[in-house]
Amino acid sequence: MRKEARAMGARFKTEGITLKKGDLIMALTSNQHVLDWVKEMEELMTPDKTIWIDGSEGQLRALREQAFATGELTELNQEELPGCVLHHTAKNDVARVEDRTFICTSNKADDCMMVNWMDPNEMKAKLLPLYKNVMAGRTMYVIPYCMGPIGSPFSKVGVEVTDSIYVVLNMDIMTRVGVKALRQLGDSNDFVRGQHARADIDPENRYIVQFPEDNAIWSINSGYGGNVLLGKKCFALRIASYQGYKEGWMAEHMLILGIEDPQGNVDYITAAFPSACGKTNLAMLIPPEVYAKQGYKVWTVGDDIAWMHIGDDGRLYAINPENGFFGVAPGTNEKSNPNALHTTMKGTIFTNVAHNLENNTVWWEGLDKNPPEDVQEWTGLAVDGKEYIANGGKLAHPNSRFTAPAKNCPCISPEFENPQGVPISAIVFGGRRARTAPLVYQSRDWAHGVFVGSIMASETTAAATGAVGVVRRDPMAMLPFCGYHMADYWRHWLDMGKVLGDKAPKIFNVNWFRTDDEGHFLWPGFGDNLRVLEWIMHRCFDEIEAVDTPIGFEPKPEDIDLEGSGVSLETLKGLLSVDTTLWKEETREISAFYQKFEPRVPAPLLEQLNTLRNLL
Repeated sequence: MRKEARAMGARFKTEGITLKKGDLIMALTSNQHVLDWVKEMEELMTPDKTIWIDGSEGQLRALREQAFATGELTELNQEELPGCVLHHTAKNDVARVEDRTFICTSNKADDCMMVNWMDPNEMKAKLLPLYKNVMAGRTMYVIPYCMGPIGSPFSKVGVEVTDSIYVVLNMDIMTRVGVKALRQLGDSNDFVRGQHARADIDPENRYIVQFPEDNAIWSINSGYGGNVLLGKKCFALRIASYQGYKEGWMAEHMLILGIEDPQGNVDYITAAFPSACGKTNLAMLIPPEVYAKQGYKVWTVGDDIAWMHIGDDGRLYAINPENGFFGVAPGTNEKSNPNALHTTMKGTIFTNVAHNLENNTVWWEGLDKNPPEDVQEWTGLAVDGKEYIANGGKLAHPNSRFTAPAKNCPCISPEFENPQGVPISAIVFGGRRARTAPLVYQSRDWAHGVFVGSIMASETTAAATGAVGVVRRDPMAMLPFCGYHMADYWRHWLDMGKVLGDKAPKIFNVNWFRTDDEGHFLWPGFGDNLRVLEWIMHRCFDEIEAVDTPIGFEPKPEDIDLEGSGVSLETLKGLLSVDTTLWKEETREISAFYQKFEPRVPAPLLEQLNTLRNLL
């Protein structure tokens, strides 16, 4: 039977194949591991038909037309927003659900601590009944996809089955889908198996589960992007971080940014920030006028995830495993992030934003100050937008999204598709601290840098749930995304540093959010952050001296270019000040945080904590 199926497959090629239930398995590949797994999925979920996604525009166009006909998608104004569509998720399905997200490993001692853990066999026993016949009456779409540039030795392949056209079209933007992904895989069994079913969108039975030891992801009862685009956080961080741990590389929640100086030299940094700390804005930074006139440029390689490997020359290289941007819409505008806004104007999927019925476009809070009057808010209710907002309503959901192709970005790096990645000179950590952390400081060495990353923290704002000013630690911005024990993750960082030796990137910490006594920000942020990045680059190449402080190396105030910034030298001195009283309290909080991971906290980090105490 299988031989016959493979023989038949040669006749069909890749022109948008549709199979009815009971037909011979026809696929885009002869890889028996993939074929066997897809057959297993069909037998479990019993779809009426199976469609293999080949990546052709003709097939994708047909799927879009089908989604328009059913109302799953709305085609927007094609003159103003060519190729753009609008989608709405269920009201109870609008964000990642960390309380329903699990890492399942065989040893309870490997519980990653900060993500829910369950024994794999127990979880499978719970979920298999939910998947049984769940696609009866529906179509199963088989999506082969590649994370990272096609042809890169560092790229990885996944196959996701889903019953959602929305998922198919998003994955086509966010990854490299179809035949090219299967060519990347060849006959290998090294692919991530992802199974997704919308089921009933039942929040009580919603699960997003990673099985790192099995290279598998199971998602059910959700249709929201972060829960169902299984190449995103599920694969690119939770599964990939475990793969990197086992294989000697790093999967990190980091942007990748290139800085071109007036002489045409381009140097690259990666940077990790918790949410609400300006990560995307930094990734797409526009140089201040004084820098632009000198010839400085900024190039975006990635806005969210970096996979980092040690190259043949012993340096650390990074690729962006994604092919698009899955960004938060509210607050994105011509002033805050024009590059992101322009990226969304072609071939983009908008999710849970408002539908401007006046011209068949979209709108969200912060886009401009003129909400449309004739509008459907994100749940589909027709309202007068101005009146609705005046009465305290939100036209777009606060977590509404755009899925946009990276190629649209005006500042996308020429090295975006480089299969070897880009060489990293600096790694930057950061958070939102009103008083404690200075504007910028450099770690003394790699071990100290890992310590700096492990204590990353932000203070809650009025926009967050709970009390204002509460310190929440998020090491390397990976706490919700690490696929294995956080202490072992820190140890892996230390081990990578040993291999890199003197070729390791320099490690820094930044804080754009220092405030005065009235709570006003002291640093302008946005494009002016390039002034700090310039100092970081100078330090990477030993072109400038620094001031030794108890927490690390800081700039001399005169070495930060303030021309045109509106920031005085006195203010800058305040931004660089280190309050030893606050830092002594910080050491006590760090110690309490480390206790959560004992007895597995690496000794070098405990030594760094003791050194900090002594220096204070």
